[in-house]
Amino acid sequence: CKVQPKYFDGAKLHPYCGKTCALSARILTTNKTSANNAQAQTPSQPSQPQSLCIVCKSQPRYNDGKKIHQYCGKTCAAIGQPRRATSQSKQRVTGPTCVIPGCQKVTYVDPSGGPSIYCSLKHKKLAEEACLQCKKVPKKISHFCSRACAQNAQQNSPGLLEVPEGHTTFKSVSDQFKLSWRHTNKKCPTVRRVYKIIGSQASLDKYEAYRDSVETRGQFKAAGRSVGNENRRWHGTRRECSLGDQGHTQFCASTTCSLCCIVKTTYDLSFFKKRTSWGRFGCGIYTSSTSSKSDDYSDNMNKSPLKAILLNKVVVGKGCKMTQDNTTLTAPPTGYDSVLAEKGGSLNHDELVVYTNDAIRPSFLVMYDEP
Repeated sequence: CKVQPKYFDGAKLHPYCGKTCALSARILTTNKTSANNAQAQTPSQPSQPQSLCIVCKSQPRYNDGKKIHQYCGKTCAAIGQPRRATSQSKQRVTGPTCVIPGCQKVTYVDPSGGPSIYCSLKHKKLAEEACLQCKKVPKKISHFCSRACAQNAQQNSPGLLEVPEGHTTFKSVSDQFKLSWRHTNKKCPTVRRVYKIIGSQASLDKYEAYRDSVETRGQFKAAGRSVGNENRRWHGTRRECSLGDQGHTQFCASTTCSLCCIVKTTYDLSFFKKRTSWGRFGCGIYTSSTSSKSDDYSDNMNKSPLKAILLNKVVVGKGCKMTQDNTTLTAPPTGYDSVLAEKGGSLNHDELVVYTNDAIRPSFLVMYDEP
């Protein structure tokens, strides 16, 4: 280096200041020797050109001192050599593929042999929050990932979108069903399928306009409640077809299939007493927070292993609490938006009654085992 003094170990003065310069000098000497040997070759014995990597064709092949390999390094080797399938992967190649749209990877099998419908934990997590329309991206706007997906779903309204069993929405709905099953004489059944109901935009606009008008009067949001004091309530009704069963999402043509009529065009007070004999609290649309009570009104006219129930969003507004029958009502008492029929008196379980079509919209169709 010609900068530092030569190293003295106490017995000998070395030609270099330390190990670094000693190593540099050794490399320099080796390079000079190699160059001299190359110049000494005769024209009849030209040096052989160094072979290039068979993948990149730009870098020399790797020499480990014993063998010259076909590739320059591990990167090109990984590209050039297909990964050998293990005995386990060979067994899984023909297995089912991940249910995430566009993913062709085989499903994951955990160490205990438990099957999955996803290829990885990442895709399992995606499925829990996925957009109900494209199922490829986590939801951001209500049940959809974007306005485009929301509009695509709306274009096919009225209709049903099945909610995957592992989805957070499925869990929310099924948990409410289980927690609100209060009849002790009926075992709580298992929820098998959940469908998001997509109503027409015109129907949704009317509902939201009514909800906003109730909010303006009652200022529920300022009191820490939802806009218009909106709540989710159950409604059981008559089903003449297979709507909601596996693979059945098309409405039937019957004008007396209450389930299809409600899902397609929402609730209609003009049918009151045409399909029921009376109303404990007059001419209204009846729902309950008790799923087992609404189950009493869920009837299958067709043979099916499952029953159907609707989970609705209802504008409660200011509810008038009642415990005794009043069959003459055609509207809530003055100053109120609904009737809250409470347990006790003539009722074993609660009821919520609204008296205008725009106070309620079906939100989810829930399919469950016979109790």
